[in-house]
Amino acid sequence: MSYLDIKVIDEGGKEAPLMEFVKGKYTVLYFYPKDNTPGCTTEAKEFTELIEEFERLGVQVIGVSRDPPETHRKFKEKHGLKVKLLSDPNGELHKALGAWGKKKLYGKEYEGAIRSTFILNPEGEIVWKKIKVRAKGHAKEVLEEIKKLISPENQI
Repeated sequence: MSYLDIKVIDEGGKEAPLMEFVKGKYTVLYFYPKDNTPGCTTEAKEFTELIEEFERLGVQVIGVSRDPPETHRKFKEKHGLKVKLLSDPNGELHKALGAWGKKKLYGKEYEGAIRSTFILNPEGEIVWKKIKVRAKGHAKEVLEEIKKLISPENQI
């Protein structure tokens, strides 16, 4: 099974294969550990601040975590986020793309979400990826990568 066939849930509760959410346009798919945590909030706010630039280029930005849709809705409302959020409750999409694995905190090892970002082309193919990203400043880095990937005739 392809990662595009893995079912995810949008903040409205709609469950569908990832392909339904990404087909037809360039997509920034960023994985983050948890709604309303400092780094995740920073990252989501920075993507929101740049959303108009992404949209001018015909690119959508989607955040993915294991949080449920209700938590995503509250996270968006609390911080005025303009990115789409998807739930991957069992971590299947995280695991398929390598955004899940061993982490260390205060010397203890555990399994968890690895902050990672993927750029998908309109066919849903991964054309750029970065694993273990830093939240602060990452949205701007991704925007620069998008500009390199998209040909000038596609830019508005």
